[in-house]
Amino acid sequence: MVWTPLHAKIHRTIRSRHLFERNQRLLIAVSGGQDSLCLIKLFLDLQSKWGWNLGIAHCDHRWRSDSEANADHVENLAKTWDISFYLETASEPINSEAAARDWRYEALSAIAKANNYQYIVTGHTASDRAETLLYNLIRGTGADGLQALTWQRPLTTGIMLVRPLLEITRTQTEQFCQEFKLPIWEDSTNQDLQYARNRIRQELIPYLRQNFNPQVESALAQTAELLQAEVEYLEKAAQQLREEVMVSDMGDEEDFPTPLVPLRLNRRVLQKAPLALQRRVMRQVLQQILTDAPSFEHIEKLTALIIAPNRSQTDPFPGGAIAQVEGDWICLK
Repeated sequence: MVWTPLHAKIHRTIRSRHLFERNQRLLIAVSGGQDSLCLIKLFLDLQSKWGWNLGIAHCDHRWRSDSEANADHVENLAKTWDISFYLETASEPINSEAAARDWRYEALSAIAKANNYQYIVTGHTASDRAETLLYNLIRGTGADGLQALTWQRPLTTGIMLVRPLLEITRTQTEQFCQEFKLPIWEDSTNQDLQYARNRIRQELIPYLRQNFNPQVESALAQTAELLQAEVEYLEKAAQQLREEVMVSDMGDEEDFPTPLVPLRLNRRVLQKAPLALQRRVMRQVLQQILTDAPSFEHIEKLTALIIAPNRSQTDPFPGGAIAQVEGDWICLK
């Protein structure tokens, strides 16, 4: 086996970030593109050092005419490498990026659960992280959206999603595939500029690289990395504050009230907190009573009640809940 600097970097990353333990069962998501082929090649080469049991999973969204051939290609690679292969095919074509992502994670989770894999491993790179940061920034988001693509997060009970290539750019994965002559399956949809992410990848990133910073992808990925730690800290601080200020109508503190249960928030305690924590507390509260993610406007109108006159109230939130000031309390009914 040829040991490259990329092998050494990923080996160090896994160890320093404690992404995996030895002798774990890892399900590698392989689309057939350069990033996922780089990922599976690295993990096959590192397997002897870590004692992993590897499997390959492929998700066929059925949105390209060559998707079945793509799946066959990945299956043949798995046979060549003599590792388990799992295929999930959509019952009907999925044409939305968001819907495809949700379906893919559900499919991967089901495969992992059925076959006793503790980890699902994807080939997201620093380039993906940079593109996601820009995509969310353009759409309008807070730090939570900008810290996009974390190193790991739980998908379901007992199954962790891990992204070990977040410090590697797409240029590096391409060079790695060329060096080892890995048979990349080119996804034609990556060139389709009707998708915003492709325009960011094909037009915006090259423009920024040429006119502002040759290392823009790494710089943006580092920004996301810094924001990730700050978001984690703020979320924990907000949760502690929420537990302090929130009381249900039964008089008991509840971390996660059920929807439509009346609850009260202590304004006097909230007034002493920084605005950043006030907003986060209100977002956490709204996440429990709204079916969809709360918008900036929802959070702001609830936050405004912290210093509003007595008897002030909001207009109804989606679902009909109303927040009203009653003395030292904000009451959601």
